[in-house]
Amino acid sequence: MTRLAVVIPTLRRPQALETAIRSVMAQQGPNSRPDELVVADNDPQGSARMLVERLMREADFPILYVHAPKPGVATARNAALAATQADWIAFLDDDEIASARWLSALRSAQAALAADVVFGPIQGRAPSAPAGVRPYLERFFGRTGPSVDTLIDAPFGCGNSLFARAGTLAGAAPFDTDADQSGGEDDALFQKLEAQGVRWGWSADAWVEEAAPAHRATLSYAFTRAFAYGQGPTQQAARDGDWVGVIRWMLIGAGQSLLYGSVAAAQWMTLRASRADWTDRAVRGLGKLFWIKPFEPRLYGQAELRRVQRAG
Repeated sequence: MTRLAVVIPTLRRPQALETAIRSVMAQQGPNSRPDELVVADNDPQGSARMLVERLMREADFPILYVHAPKPGVATARNAALAATQADWIAFLDDDEIASARWLSALRSAQAALAADVVFGPIQGRAPSAPAGVRPYLERFFGRTGPSVDTLIDAPFGCGNSLFARAGTLAGAAPFDTDADQSGGEDDALFQKLEAQGVRWGWSADAWVEEAAPAHRATLSYAFTRAFAYGQGPTQQAARDGDWVGVIRWMLIGAGQSLLYGSVAAAQWMTLRASRADWTDRAVRGLGKLFWIKPFEPRLYGQAELRRVQRAG
């Protein structure tokens, strides 16, 4: 019999973490009960331990607490994987709330599609954002896809996903710890899996909601993260030693930043509703062009820890 574990990495978000865990505890439908839930606490002080131990007593499935004291999203994911022998891994971020039939929908889609990895949609929320930019931010933090369960050509991010562990999450550290501070820890993994011919699936009903906290529900944060996303393909080409690919991506980035930046400037001058979307595209182009480490944003790991420490 195959076993399934839900993995939630976390860093000092106690209220959001509790909501995420309780959304897993409230799952409904066939095959909706995980065999275990693994919480990887990425805070050096282990601040999530007491919360997790309290919820252990309420859940009708085992909850495992893992302390991953070196802040970094890849480190946290790898530590959680090392703590479970489950055959299937469902990833949920600590700022996501699973819908009632989330796990049932992921499993159903996987079985029907014989997919190795399945992704689901994300409803982005940015309640604290100004009304004029809220639609862009909610699209930025969200994820859309086909309206039916189907195989897809390319992967999405790791949040809200289901992996067949064998053949996809091999080794002690499948997630790239070089991305601990910048994010994008799954890019190298997904590229390797694509080369292996992994089947990607989409579960249209496996909804989760992601509510961006106030410090992230800003254009500054979104554009910084968009820049980091843009760096991804050029950085991956460099890691592969594909210098022709590096030049190609840099040329693409130069063209995008010039074209989209011109449109964005005009849109900002006329206060058009789509100005943030065009700026996002231009910033991703700049990321492809300025891809080297000195330009890499620090959004996770130690940077996030310093932010929550300053916030008290």
